[in-house]
Amino acid sequence: MEVKGFLIVLSGPSGAGKNTLINRVIPRIPNLKYSVSATTRAPRTGEVDGVDYFFVSDEEFDQMIADNEFLEWAEFVGSRYGTPRSFVEKQIELGHTVIMDVDIQGALQIRKLMPDAVLVFLLPPTLDELRNRLNKRGQDATDAIIKRLEHSAKELEYIVDYDYYIINDDLDKAAERLVTIINAERCRVARTDLNAIQQLWQRRQN
Repeated sequence: MEVKGFLIVLSGPSGAGKNTLINRVIPRIPNLKYSVSATTRAPRTGEVDGVDYFFVSDEEFDQMIADNEFLEWAEFVGSRYGTPRSFVEKQIELGHTVIMDVDIQGALQIRKLMPDAVLVFLLPPTLDELRNRLNKRGQDATDAIIKRLEHSAKELEYIVDYDYYIINDDLDKAAERLVTIINAERCRVARTDLNAIQQLWQRRQN
């Protein structure tokens, strides 16, 4: 049955496990497409251009803003991040579900442009656990980790603007919750061809 495409926006503090969760969920759901963001920050060890992010210069990012190529963009800890508009809009037109991870600013920008977007807030079990995860990740200096933790505490105030929340205390359970949310959203009457539902129901009666 054909379902209208829509956007899932996953946000949460840095270190909450957004990318890990998305990677766990994508293989489990047909027609779920990941939207790769553009960023001006340098690649981290193991990150691949065009897969993890589109790594661009400040000049290239400025041009993309001028050309209205972003659904949203924001600056975080000295770097800029943005969601390319064309990929998301094309996949939704094709009837696919698009999933992305962006910060709070970006999610709220998207909500204004795309009111039907589904916003999910991913929480770590505690701030202490978040600190441990950031330290173990080994990708940021101590002062950067402190800034991220301070920023994360403020971000929690915005959870009221989201549709769902998931506490990432166990990856398998968190993945199951996100799968359930996506499947439930796909079952919304407003996202489905009503004629197709009626025809399917009639066939089952014969």
